[in-house]
Amino acid sequence: MARVSAFFAGLLFGLGLLLAGMANPAKVLAFLDVAGAWDPSLAPVMVGAIAVAAIPMNWAGKHKRSLSGTPMQLPARREVDARLVGGSLLFGAGWGIAGICPGPAVVLLLTWHWQALLFVSAMLAGMYLFAALERQRSA
Repeated sequence: MARVSAFFAGLLFGLGLLLAGMANPAKVLAFLDVAGAWDPSLAPVMVGAIAVAAIPMNWAGKHKRSLSGTPMQLPARREVDARLVGGSLLFGAGWGIAGICPGPAVVLLLTWHWQALLFVSAMLAGMYLFAALERQRSA
């Protein structure tokens, strides 16, 4: 049942990204270009996503188990440190250069565009590198 609900949640998320224009790199780059030809049409999408996420996130913070009975896996650390800032800057720079972030990148894989394939390959390489560095750091 968990896989079925995860599949439908992912499908709904992907369709939402497509309908909102979040999987269109040109539209995302126009939204991020606040000093140039800014396209504010994605602002309501982001505000709506934050509003929709606020309710379950608030609920999750008050419960130890999910609705399916599995343990909640929320971040334990809350402080802002150099790693968080550096990772955020790296994520933002990649988003600003490519106009793609991880969710839409997975949706764009279905198009078989070389840009999507390159982005997802680089994303997976970065995840692998991070995991390797974390293993080395904890050893």
